[in-house]
Amino acid sequence: MKTGIATVQAPKALGPYSQGISTGQLVFTSGQLGLIPETGVLAGPDVESQARQVMKNIQAVLEAAGTDFAHVVKTTIFLTDMVNFKAVNAIYGEYFPDTPPARSTVAVAALPLGGLVEIETIALLP
Repeated sequence: MKTGIATVQAPKALGPYSQGISTGQLVFTSGQLGLIPETGVLAGPDVESQARQVMKNIQAVLEAAGTDFAHVVKTTIFLTDMVNFKAVNAIYGEYFPDTPPARSTVAVAALPLGGLVEIETIALLP
């Protein structure tokens, strides 16, 4: 059995997918871009402003599901340019000060709406 997660505190889905899905003790968040939920516009032209907004969007979906960053066990980061790895890493690390989750970082040719970074997570329900 699965339950869709939806919140107005994160951007609306850009296609036929849920912001998140919970099943059993797991929550899967869809990849989040650095979109401002109220406008659907990227938070800025630079990777730092987009990465900060990505993390806020993930936090909103996790909270709507009843969990938080402390319960995230796996993430995947998608970057359009690996030159941004260090900057994204620094911002990402602020959200995982203790026992960070397992993670993959992948370079991609492009992201929707010209985004520079997208992150998805898998978390446990407390």
